Amino acid sequence: MPLFLYDMLMKKLELTFAFILLPLDYLALILAGSLAYFLRFESFITEIRPVIFEMSYGEFFGIISVVALAWLLVFAISGLYSIKRESILTNLSKIFVACSASTLIIVVAFFFNFQLFSSRLIILTSWLLSIIIISLERLIVYYIKKSFYRNGRGVRQVVVIGSSKNALDIISEFTAKPSFGFRVVNNFDRFDESVRSELERLIEVGSLDDVILADSDLSEEDKTALVNFCLEHNLNYKYTASLLQTKLINFDLSTVSSIPLIEVKQTRLDGWGRILKRLFDLAMSFTLIMVLLPLWLLVGLLVVTTSSGPMMVRLKRIGSRGREFKMLKFRSMIKDAHKLKPNLIDQNERSDGPLFKMDNDPRITPFGRFIRKWSLDELPQLFNVLAGQMSLVGPRPHEPEEVARYQVRHKKLLAIKPGMTGMAQVSGRSDLLWEEEVKLDTYYVENWSLGLDIQILLKTPRAVFGKRKAA
Repeated sequence: MPLFLYDMLMKKLELTFAFILLPLDYLALILAGSLAYFLRFESFITEIRPVIFEMSYGEFFGIISVVALAWLLVFAISGLYSIKRESILTNLSKIFVACSASTLIIVVAFFFNFQLFSSRLIILTSWLLSIIIISLERLIVYYIKKSFYRNGRGVRQVVVIGSSKNALDIISEFTAKPSFGFRVVNNFDRFDESVRSELERLIEVGSLDDVILADSDLSEEDKTALVNFCLEHNLNYKYTASLLQTKLINFDLSTVSSIPLIEVKQTRLDGWGRILKRLFDLAMSFTLIMVLLPLWLLVGLLVVTTSSGPMMVRLKRIGSRGREFKMLKFRSMIKDAHKLKPNLIDQNERSDGPLFKMDNDPRITPFGRFIRKWSLDELPQLFNVLAGQMSLVGPRPHEPEEVARYQVRHKKLLAIKPGMTGMAQVSGRSDLLWEEEVKLDTYYVENWSLGLDIQILLKTPRAVFGKRKAA
């Protein structure tokens, strides 16, 4: 396995294991059903209860292959693929309930159509074996994950703010139990400028993932400053239950050393939501690249024949969690246009925010104005989506100098990947005021769903072909 891929999997260990459980559970269900089938024909069972049905294993395998997929849906509804950390006993109890519910659904289905399958003994044996095999599989995965944590692989780097008993108990728990998956890198009894500088240093060297506020004695001003700091730097923010005065949108509740610990989530796009969105992006971007290839070649050819310069440009943009990447676009400006921008700043027609807009930008070529009007210049961004730097739907990607002028509340837009299109674009395109754009994109970040993505994508052609300036 390439080193970069291994590092990425370690950083997202919880997500990696949650994803692995899906095919493992499917195979475990197939195994349970197959064992139940072959056990039915063993002599010690047929002597007690003779076989009265006729079905080859091939036919039976076709049935359980489909039934196992339905079981996985029940598992998902039961929370068996949640990224939230739970005890192994809680997990095993969910397995029992989910397997029992799935078996009951099958029994009811076969009751109404008895010809589908008539061996109640195989169904009951499959139920028992599925509970045993999936429980064993989950136990193995659980202890493998814990061994990774004990060896320092995939652990989350934590800073605890506070000197109360709650803070000391949390630190003691994480230190005594490395298998829990958290490593306390520092503890501060307050949040001031010196602590801010130290946290920024930890972020710069990649040694900080979570901040836990565990002291109710901090002033409201310091608490607010800490929340804003976490928002600005896309850090996970947790706090003890005694600090419930903070306003919540999305949150998770867990317990550490008998202390209720609340994690404030900046976006619903966590866990399986992130996987689902990524799979959707991969499938759609690859399909669109293949379908639009002739148009791609035509536009590229016209770009290089109508003006001097490269066919495409690689522009610096800020992506998820403030990471810089190179966004691809068909060239719509004259060569070295970026060098002329400082001379045009005083002609910026957007005074309501950090963005630069100019209707009659002299740097844009005649053909560039055409492809901008119809958004054809953005087609190469499909490769950014394929590479995982962008998403089909998300906040608009902005330049580093624009992001540098963000206020704290604007930093929430960096919680997820930027998109080729987004809620702001389909709700008004470039005519929106900056703060209106921020509000729409913030709503998207906080309320993401795959259905919302599809809705925005369906509205995008109308926004593109509607009245739009080429600035």
